[in-house]
Amino acid sequence: MNATQIILLILSYFGVLILISYFTGKNSGNDAFFKGNKKSPWFVVAFGMIGASLSGVTFISVPGWIEASQFSYMQVVLGYIVGYLVIGTVLLPLYYKLNLTSIYTYLEERFGNYSYKTGASFFLISRVVGASFRLFLVANVLQVILFDEIGIAFWQTVIITVLLIWLYTFKSGIKTIVWTDTLQTLFMLIAVGVTIYFVSDELGLTGGNILGYVLDSELSKTFFFDDFKSSNYFWKQFISGAFIAIVMTGLDQDMMQKNLTCKTLKDAQKNMFWFTIVLTVVNFIFLCLGLLLTVYAQQNGIDAHKDDLFPILAKNHLGIGVFVFFLIGLIAAAYSSADSALTALTTSFSIDILDIEKKHDEKAQIAKRKQIHILFSLILILVIISFKYLIKDESVIAKLFVFAGYTYGPLLGLYAFGLFTKWQVKDRLVPMIAILSPILSYIISVNSSIWFGFEFGFFILILNGFLTFFGLILIRRKQN
Repeated sequence: MNATQIILLILSYFGVLILISYFTGKNSGNDAFFKGNKKSPWFVVAFGMIGASLSGVTFISVPGWIEASQFSYMQVVLGYIVGYLVIGTVLLPLYYKLNLTSIYTYLEERFGNYSYKTGASFFLISRVVGASFRLFLVANVLQVILFDEIGIAFWQTVIITVLLIWLYTFKSGIKTIVWTDTLQTLFMLIAVGVTIYFVSDELGLTGGNILGYVLDSELSKTFFFDDFKSSNYFWKQFISGAFIAIVMTGLDQDMMQKNLTCKTLKDAQKNMFWFTIVLTVVNFIFLCLGLLLTVYAQQNGIDAHKDDLFPILAKNHLGIGVFVFFLIGLIAAAYSSADSALTALTTSFSIDILDIEKKHDEKAQIAKRKQIHILFSLILILVIISFKYLIKDESVIAKLFVFAGYTYGPLLGLYAFGLFTKWQVKDRLVPMIAILSPILSYIISVNSSIWFGFEFGFFILILNGFLTFFGLILIRRKQN
């Protein structure tokens, strides 16, 4: 497949997304951009959230993890189920009761303005870095597959990538994304299914015995109870998975903004229930894909590992059909996550930091929101380019989860303290606690192997949240 054909494929794909944006963007204001006019069907939201949760990171990194980690990631996924249960039964009722546009408004009502701004700021940092991680991975693959060949530099690839997102989100935001993400999730799942079919055929497997082959393989070992000090110890990963789901979905404006576009709380809870089931199955399918790709590479002596495994095999060894679907699936997975992230960043900064709903009339609000949308597009471009020089050999998904442990930890501590205690805090001191907690967590994590013979791994999120919670106890106000 030559460069011209790849470019036409990408342009056609984005032509469809822009067409959806045109039809959903008629007569749209800030209510449509931020809330989708509260008219999104729950089943559409649920299906679209799968793509947003998985992203291009999962599409590339999870299959590449199998060689080193086997199916241990499934321990984290099982923990997600517990986390999503908490979201559906505790957090969603709270958000709907308060009729929130930004979920961080809760912190203002519970503690005060400093806590509110702190929570929103940590989300903004988390989402900028998280979205940039995801887009960096895709831009890197597109660079190798296409843009190096036609003489386009990496920084130009990044600008093109973000510009395409901006084109179909700038007008209607979340109202458009609910529908484009549904389409992109479908494309991503088709790509995975097609790849499994072709790889299985190459390995001499038929549909009826693929699952048996996977389960019989040594690479499909899922549960690790042997060494509690290890980062892949079951309870460590299971509990971490539960908390990762709570913070990266339930305390994340990006993911919750989609849920809050549903008409009622009941619809949002149905969305979360079905989303949990389907996401668990889809993650298992990704692991199966990774096992088949790993075995294929080993049997054929192909030097492809970690994040390079899927791209190298798709481009050079599995035929044009797999490559086409790989490319579509990769773009769909990446953009279904990044487009909503850009919208959520715009929403949070507009409402939480600038308070545009309180200061301007509707026309001025729309103008300010569009400026912020452009601003965060530029920020994403700069951060992604900087990653080119920072990320070397570790799988991106591992870096993403570890970083999330440091940035989402203070949010976990703040919400846990707000929901499970009745204490008030000295609001002005909350930013200090939220900054010190990740610093202390990092110091402990770096030295934990020497001090305790223990690796925190994803568990750093829980340590960080605990330190924030404990810090809030220290600055609580005396009650009259």
